[in-house]
Order: sequence, then structure tokens, then C-alpha cells
Amino acid sequence: MEHNITIIKEAAIKSHTGSLKLMFAMAIISLVSFTKGWAQTQVSTLPAPGTSATIGQIDGITISTAVQSPSNQQTPLQVICVFEYTEGDIFNSPPALPRNLNGLVHVDEALKGILTELRKSGRFEGRTLETMLITPSVGSLPAGKLLIIGLGDRKSFNPELMISVGRVEMREALRLGVSSYSHASDLKDAGIDSPTGVVAVNIIKGAISAYETEAFLKDHLLSSAKPLTQITLLAGPAFFQTTADAVKAFVDSFKGD
Repeated sequence: MEHNITIIKEAAIKSHTGSLKLMFAMAIISLVSFTKGWAQTQVSTLPAPGTSATIGQIDGITISTAVQSPSNQQTPLQVICVFEYTEGDIFNSPPALPRNLNGLVHVDEALKGILTELRKSGRFEGRTLETMLITPSVGSLPAGKLLIIGLGDRKSFNPELMISVGRVEMREALRLGVSSYSHASDLKDAGIDSPTGVVAVNIIKGAISAYETEAFLKDHLLSSAKPLTQITLLAGPAFFQTTADAVKAFVDSFKGD
């Protein structure tokens, strides 16, 4: 009798253990399915390349944002930003963005490695607010001109620097007489975990400051700069909405001044 009870207990334990294993396996499958589905949902909700939005106007300048690599942006003037060179900096992922999302890598490839050659050779050191203007060859970049602005030492980067970058690019745009330009900060591309919204707003702050200074000079007959009609901020899919929201808040508050 005791022997039979022992057999029954062992069978029950095995059955219970098997059920637990089955339940555990089903839970793992459900978790994997949920995670995969969540990830797919997150990816599918990101804006596709080419997505753009008009944010508003300041001083007659339309400000917009777009999901686009600077290597594909059709514009009279494309602005990109780079730090002082360190070996393989824009290619090493992480901290740099993966190649398929990295605008600096795309620009370098479109220029057949010239961007890296300029930086690596010291011909363009990337010091703070150093500039270089390039006229892309036919078939390389769709931009009429490419303006490179240096950001200095990546270890000492401060988002406030982007106000000065905004001023520099606006003054260069006005000097060139273009009616619009596009800006790509390329901080994430270079591996800098920067505050996206703050950086975007600071670019616009600096640009508008320079534009209003030019208007002041024109009022005093000291400038013949042509009006600028549009600034487009380029952003990766993951940063498009953050950029748009932050700049819209700034534009709305500017109107209220």
C-alpha cells in the first residue's frame, strides 16, 4: 500500500513539474512574441526618410524639419558639423551611430572619402567654429554648396556652442546669397549623447540672432544681403518628433515676445 502511494506521489510530482515547465516555456514564448511585436511597432511608428514638417515662421523665415541624410538633401546650402578628428571617429559604432543611420558617413562616402581625408590630414582641423566651404562635384551631393563647421574637442562639447554655430551658418548663407539652407548637427552621428531639443532650438536662436543683426545693418544702409526664406533642420527618424516639438515651442514663444 505504501509502495503504491509513493508511486502516485512521484507521478503527481512529475506531472506538476511538467506543467510548470510547460507554463514557463509558454511564458517565455509569450514574452518573446510581445517584445518582438513591441519592437516592430516602435520601428513602424518612426517617420520614414523624406518625412518633413513645417514648424512655423520667424522674421519671414519658414522653419521646417525633415527626416533626411545631408547626403540626400536637395538644397542650395547644406551645413554639417564635425569635431576635431580622432581615428575612425564617425565609423566606430558605438558610440557613433550605425553606418545606415550615420549622415556623416553618408557624406564621406558621397565625397569618396574626402571628408575623412580633410580631417585626418589636418587640412580641416574641426576647431571650434572653423569653417570650410565645398562645392560638390556633379553626382556626389545634391546640395549646391556644403558648409562644414567645426565643433572643437568632443570631450568639452556644450550645447550652448550651437547658438554660435547657428549665427555662423546664417551669416555664411547670407554672404552666399542663398534663399534657403539645411542644417545637420551630426552630434549623434559622431557619438555625442546630446540633448536633441536644446541643440535644435539653439541652432535657430543663433540663426535668427544673426538674421536680425543683418536686418539692423540693412536699416542703416550697411548691408545688401538678400532675404532668406527657409531653414530646414535635418533629423534622424528617432529624433524627428523631439526636434519638431522643441522648435515649435520656441517659435510659439518667440511670437509671444
